[in-house]
Amino acid sequence: MKLRSLLAIGSSAFVLAACQGQDASDPATDDTATEDEGTDAGEDTEAVDFSISMVTDEGGVDDRSFNQSAWEGMQEWGQEHGLSEGEGYAYYQSDDSADFVPNLNQALTDGYDIIYGIGYQLLNSVNDVADQNPEQHFGIVDDVSDRDNVVSLTFQDHQAAFLAGVAAAETTETGQIGFIGGVAGPVIDRFQTGFEAGVAHVDDSIEVDVQYAESFTDAGIGQQLAAGMFANGADVVYHASGAVGNGVFTEARNLMESDPDTQIWVIGVDRDQEEEGDYDGGNLTLTSTIKAVGTAIKESANQAMEEEFPGGENLAYGLEEGGVDLVEGNLSEEAWASVEEARQGVIDGDIEVPEFTYSEE
Repeated sequence: MKLRSLLAIGSSAFVLAACQGQDASDPATDDTATEDEGTDAGEDTEAVDFSISMVTDEGGVDDRSFNQSAWEGMQEWGQEHGLSEGEGYAYYQSDDSADFVPNLNQALTDGYDIIYGIGYQLLNSVNDVADQNPEQHFGIVDDVSDRDNVVSLTFQDHQAAFLAGVAAAETTETGQIGFIGGVAGPVIDRFQTGFEAGVAHVDDSIEVDVQYAESFTDAGIGQQLAAGMFANGADVVYHASGAVGNGVFTEARNLMESDPDTQIWVIGVDRDQEEEGDYDGGNLTLTSTIKAVGTAIKESANQAMEEEFPGGENLAYGLEEGGVDLVEGNLSEEAWASVEEARQGVIDGDIEVPEFTYSEE
């Protein structure tokens, strides 16, 4: 399946909408925002009789990364089909794992045609609720369900991370690079493995310091880990850690504002995080790996609405399908040329990117 262009999803308008998005599990609603969205969409498009919703993982819908990219895609889908938030599409925010099943059941009660669990942490919860409701359609992102009423959306993150490794290796001046992961497991292992392989593809003498926060939500841990890496000489740090990455950017901005003569960079994840790198002297987001969670949700929802729900299928997206990629960002012309060459090599099969270092799928 070919995916449509991802880059428009990261626009500032959608970022603002996501940050102001209504938590559907909260009875309090923003009536003005809902009316405006419905009116704007309805002016151009006749509303369809179909609805979708999502349950976030612990990172929350405004994590500026994984969950937010899913929500932005869902907003775009709703607006394309003339639907308003809270009726045609909605999110249910999970503050911790204990919220997963209640949120899934609330979405079920609210009558959404497809309910997506955003993140592998929701797999067991989605499976349990799907077993209890065999006629209801569900989706799971970043893991594979064997239930016939669940569509699985997975991504070859190691391929995009490989390109990030190439970009980092072509940019570093110290020969030291950092990787900060969220919670250790197969999904983040793909990021680490692909990233290290990309660095080695350019120069296997470059050191990569790998650290895990064992959290997707604690920005303080992210800032602490980043501080240690930068203090030890890393000048490029790639994070695959959800909201933990907010702390990585905070530390980098603080360092650049206090010592603008020393250039350090952060590589973002899941959506274009260039805005996170803004500081008084410029921008320190080198590039970002893109994971088209929102686009995959749109595609699977459209397939269910127009053809047949792809229950029981694993829809896997890599570089070739446009499901993952790397943005040009602030890369030099030479670094970007190396990235483009590596991308084509992966797509053509000339470069085989390893998938795991410490885990198995």
